[in-house]
Amino acid sequence: MNLKTFNAHFANIFEKLDNVFLDIGEVESIDRAGVMALARLHNESIVKAKKLSIIGLGCKELYDHFKTQEDSTVAA
Repeated sequence: MNLKTFNAHFANIFEKLDNVFLDIGEVESIDRAGVMALARLHNESIVKAKKLSIIGLGCKELYDHFKTQEDSTVAA
């Protein structure tokens, strides 16, 4: 249910805004589908040359995903 709401809220967000700040400080846990939704939003921001800032300590799963992506980009 949360994923459906998230996707609806952020659909075409970069058509409306150039900068998006997403505070995940209150997120206690996130499943793979949620991480992938944020990753898609991140990729969309890159493709459209928009700024996406994910702030807050949030949950470890999300940090681990983006840290792994960063590490694989540096190694390539």
